[in-house]
Amino acid sequence: MSFFYYFLAALLYIVALPYLMYLRFKPKYTDSIPSRFFLKNNAPFSQNGIWFHACSFGEVRSLTPFIDQIEPENVRISVITQTGFKEACKHGRAEVRYLPFEIFLPFWIRKQKVLVVMEAELWPLLFIVAKAKGIKTVLLNARISDNSYASYQRFSWLYRWIFSHIDLVFAQSKEDDERLKYLGAKDVRVCGNIKAFSEYEVTHHYSKAEAKRVIVMASTHEGEEDIILSNLSLEQNDQLIVVPRHPERFTKVDKLLNEYSLKMNKTYQKLSEQNTLSCDIVLCDKMGELINLYAIADIVILGGSFIDGIGGHNPLEPGFFETKIISGEFIFNQKVLFEAVENIIVSNVEDLKNVFDRIETYPKSTITHRGDIKPLLEQILGK
Repeated sequence: MSFFYYFLAALLYIVALPYLMYLRFKPKYTDSIPSRFFLKNNAPFSQNGIWFHACSFGEVRSLTPFIDQIEPENVRISVITQTGFKEACKHGRAEVRYLPFEIFLPFWIRKQKVLVVMEAELWPLLFIVAKAKGIKTVLLNARISDNSYASYQRFSWLYRWIFSHIDLVFAQSKEDDERLKYLGAKDVRVCGNIKAFSEYEVTHHYSKAEAKRVIVMASTHEGEEDIILSNLSLEQNDQLIVVPRHPERFTKVDKLLNEYSLKMNKTYQKLSEQNTLSCDIVLCDKMGELINLYAIADIVILGGSFIDGIGGHNPLEPGFFETKIISGEFIFNQKVLFEAVENIIVSNVEDLKNVFDRIETYPKSTITHRGDIKPLLEQILGK
């Protein structure tokens, strides 16, 4: 099975080479494609460390409470995306790499004490090679959403093969526990969503204009800005800050907000050009600012939830600052986190305008459950 999978992966790599060469010239992939698929500046980790693997920015950030408990020189972090790489590099002396494509892993992976993989990063050869080299393998924050469970079931034979090489699985909920066991996971323990362990630190303090009501449209996806803007009744003292989820959309959202501000007779700015919040409508076109904006927000409209297929985003971050939170109804990927925050207003698109108009009558959100990370880390490390 492993040989056959490796052969298919190698064949896919050869077929995809022209496309990979094309993608490497796009800003989003200028570093990640050469590192992952051509091993450029991507040497193996030093041996005998604690290896964390996460896909992107948010997953790397959620690992911070674990990483902070370990001596920096013992930490290894691999990622998939460039934003994840930049976030991982904030961990001082930790070794940070892009995870190579699977065909390189038998030659790239060196012996570590433990491999901790986040959520759905179920690369077969990552676990197979790690186990072959005597590394303890852990899947952390595992979940299977309602929307994706049918797909997992269709390929249950594949996941049973993968899970046979995973020593320990930490599931987000009892429902995830049952689904993971059905797919072949062996030692499964329910620990909740690890994002509940996070502390959120403000890195830049923005001045909030006196008497202004700050509304943050957070982590919006394609089409959501139009939906939300068409249902907002902005008052004279409102300041609207829009934070798209993906930086490659900044230009498109900039055009949309520019047109919207002219139509509504509002002043408009891009945060990258002034670094202050001086206009009625602001596009946050800088990465890593969302926590800083949550800290001054009165209302947060949480994106990724007004269009089916994305599954919502983390409500703990605005909940930490006790803002009023409005979310769309499509939150199937974040159900555990939504259960940890009180007073979130979940609205469908049809009711959004009425909800926003009555927002002052709703209470602020609060986090109801915070976990203790030390027992969990002891289980992971085998102490």
